[in-house]
Amino acid sequence: MRLRTMAAVAPMLAFPLVFAAPAAAQESVQIQLDALNKSGVSGTATMTAQDNGDLTVTINARGLVPNAPHAQHIHGAANGTDFMCPDQSADKDGDGFVNTEEGLPDYGDIFVSLTTSGDTSKKSGLAVDRMPKADANGTVTYRRTIKAAELPAGTVKFLKDLHIVQHGIDVNDNDKYDLEGLGESTFAKSLGVSGIPEEATNPASCGMVSGAAAGSMPAGGVETGDGSTEPGGQPVLVILGGLAAAAAGVVLRRRPRTDS
Repeated sequence: MRLRTMAAVAPMLAFPLVFAAPAAAQESVQIQLDALNKSGVSGTATMTAQDNGDLTVTINARGLVPNAPHAQHIHGAANGTDFMCPDQSADKDGDGFVNTEEGLPDYGDIFVSLTTSGDTSKKSGLAVDRMPKADANGTVTYRRTIKAAELPAGTVKFLKDLHIVQHGIDVNDNDKYDLEGLGESTFAKSLGVSGIPEEATNPASCGMVSGAAAGSMPAGGVETGDGSTEPGGQPVLVILGGLAAAAAGVVLRRRPRTDS
């Protein structure tokens, strides 16, 4: 019996044992969202690179303008350049607020548009019809997995260099985006669209990956894109329709606000 058993086992011992390799560990980075422009916004975000190259983004933020759409993006670059969240010194025109153009040199160009559905490229940066809308309490809860094929090259490799910016503030506490607060959005006007409040496009929060060191400032300006939602998609005038409606007087409930 023993001889037969050993004879059966011997051929197996002649081959090396092969074990399945463990799956590659997911890379996950944490982000603390801090208020810009005295918005009172705070929150957290997580970006997790899946084993297959997909990217899952979760955001939980509070203190945003209630019942209003909030454009939000991953900003930065996949070339090793470190960007940072701007401070008040970025306010070059002296109006007391950092607008989109003033913030871009610090936080970098749009890398991924964090829409709720459809295209996530830079061209959807102003697609407010597909951006998350804060609830009546000014809270945004967002989760989306973006397929690897839809991500810019180098997203996972340079994940720690990327960060998140949310837009939309209410500086005069009149429960809506309007022209009385800061006038017209100079960013929207640069794209050929008039009548959009600066409140709607100014950044409200920014967060960098925890522990990421701030790097050197990029030289020159940052391209802002053509404002369309998708290749062959809607013109920016249609995309900004939701913000234009707010400018026309759609009343929003006031959010609890703390200056920061």
